[in-house]
Amino acid sequence: MTPRLPPLNALRAFEAAARHLSFTKAAAELHVTQAAVSHQIKTLEDHLGVPLFQRRNKAVLLTEAGQLCLPGVRDGFARLAEAVDGLRALQTDNLLSVTTSPSFAAKWLVPRLERFRAANPEFDVRIDASTQLVDFTRERIDVGIRYGGGGYAGLTSEVLFGTEVFPVCSPRLRKGPQALRTPADLKRHTLLHTEWLARDEEPDWRMWLLAAGVSDVDWTRGPQFNDAALAIQAAIEGQGVALGRDALVAADLRAGRLVRPFRLSVAGRFRYHLVHLPTALKRRKVAIFRDWLLGEAHATRAGE
Repeated sequence: MTPRLPPLNALRAFEAAARHLSFTKAAAELHVTQAAVSHQIKTLEDHLGVPLFQRRNKAVLLTEAGQLCLPGVRDGFARLAEAVDGLRALQTDNLLSVTTSPSFAAKWLVPRLERFRAANPEFDVRIDASTQLVDFTRERIDVGIRYGGGGYAGLTSEVLFGTEVFPVCSPRLRKGPQALRTPADLKRHTLLHTEWLARDEEPDWRMWLLAAGVSDVDWTRGPQFNDAALAIQAAIEGQGVALGRDALVAADLRAGRLVRPFRLSVAGRFRYHLVHLPTALKRRKVAIFRDWLLGEAHATRAGE
């Protein structure tokens, strides 16, 4: 016969109180009253027939029996958590979570996702569009695509592609009496700025104008956007000239929504990386997505 186990709530209260050596802190963690914790501990002690804590005026200490009991209780809860996580993994095995920046998601990844879904209809992709670094384990993220120097702590990183930065604008700005024909003509047009997170590292209007040999254009003027996709959309609407990364503006250039008024480009300091936990490729969905993504990155480098 299976031995009669103590109530689970009593074991939870004991583990929390033993970890904190405080009924008050255990109550706060478990979102119950201190009296409720005391009651649960008393229930467990009655069940086991031994005292687990020494009560003192301002503190509690584990008895010898409590010290003997604690490792097994902790191990039991750890195993229970692993079992629950395993069940959750089975339920979400067809869901692939991808974290990347909003601009990269909107301008590069999402337009290509239909090809992945067509080739792998058994998987659903969830896009977490954010510029914040995330905890892959705690937030259940399978893969990430980040723009930076690589070397992400605790993660495996693979280079997808680098970038070139150059001016882009609506075709309308190349017509009329103030047509944009030379870099010097930028003095008569609005400059659209993206506030890169690595402001001192990424090419900006000052760097591009310097490379173009133009010194009489006030590069500081013009609206600023905290996301590249917003600056690109403003350029499409004819609101000014933006500096665009080639990977983010390629589709709009092919569609004619944007044009390159000048051929000069400046190399970006960073590159796009695929990142994931070191063990992630053991999961079939991650390995398949990684191979597909590297293929798409190869096409991007080839200008396809």
